[in-house]
Amino acid sequence: MPDESRAHVRHDLPGDDPGDLEALLTGGDPRSLRNATIVIDAASRQPGRLAELVQCVFSPDEVVRMRASDALEKVCRARPSLLRPFVPRLLGQMSRIEQASVQWHLAQILTEVELDEAERAAAITILEHNLDTSSDWIVTNLTLQALATFARTSPAVRTRLIERLHHYQDSPYKSVASRARKLLAEFGNQPPPATPPE
Repeated sequence: MPDESRAHVRHDLPGDDPGDLEALLTGGDPRSLRNATIVIDAASRQPGRLAELVQCVFSPDEVVRMRASDALEKVCRARPSLLRPFVPRLLGQMSRIEQASVQWHLAQILTEVELDEAERAAAITILEHNLDTSSDWIVTNLTLQALATFARTSPAVRTRLIERLHHYQDSPYKSVASRARKLLAEFGNQPPPATPPE
């Protein structure tokens, strides 16, 4: 098991090596983000540590997976270009983790990192699958938000999203229903007309 004692050491000096990232993300209150600031700082400054953080997403410990996914999303939000080399793993291994906290952070990451056309199509497929199969309200909420980002530049995605939004506007979860109604107001209740062939 990781040496958790390292997770209690403060690392306030720039460039100070915090030690093993998985150890920093292990233990404590499972609802906390334990040492998140230290991990995010290390991963943002050193490419090798970012690869280590990505690997933490595949830890056998579900709490580490949750914390690592959260840290990864925050790194991506601040510096999305850093995650560009890891897109194949995001769309591959990470997308196959059936853990709600990983799925909702992945939804956020996929709208922040740069994707080419094929990767974008794969990301949309992943998001639509998670939306249709997850019963977690946070996954639903953030996946609707992520799909809306893609829908703003894709009539086909928008058509499919509108169909789903009609369902979710009656969700028992107030935040999900509110988001669905807000997005329906933005996109319109009816699917847009098909784009004529060029």
